Formats: sequence, structure tokens, C-alpha cells
Amino acid sequence: MMAMKVEHDLHKRRFSRNMGVGLVLAGFVCIIFGLTVVKVRQLGAIQAFDHVLRPELMPDQTRGGGN
Repeated sequence: MMAMKVEHDLHKRRFSRNMGVGLVLAGFVCIIFGLTVVKVRQLGAIQAFDHVLRPELMPDQTRGGGN
């Protein structure tokens, strides 16, 4: 007959510590994801530098912004 394996106290403490670290990590990921979603929604349609001259990014010449 096989004896039942009893879990040692060390394993219980290690499991609870790993669970705590996992929950903190999951919370951190949720915070970063939430901040990213909020930032993207606030920016709306953005235009980045992509080596193409676009008139809408140039200063308005009619208001005296040029030469």
C-alpha cells in the first residue's frame, strides 16, 4: 500500500508567496494596459514623422507664420 504524500509547510508558504507575486504582476499589467488605452483614446488620430511632407503639418502661411 502507498502512503499519502503530505505537503510540507514550506510548499504552502512558497505557494502563497508565488500567488502574491502573481497578483501584483497581474495588477501592474492591468494598470499599464489601462493607461495605454486612456492615452490612445485621448490622442485620437495622430500623425507621426514618416519622412513624407504633408501640408497639414506645415505652419500656416496666411497667419504670418512663414517668412
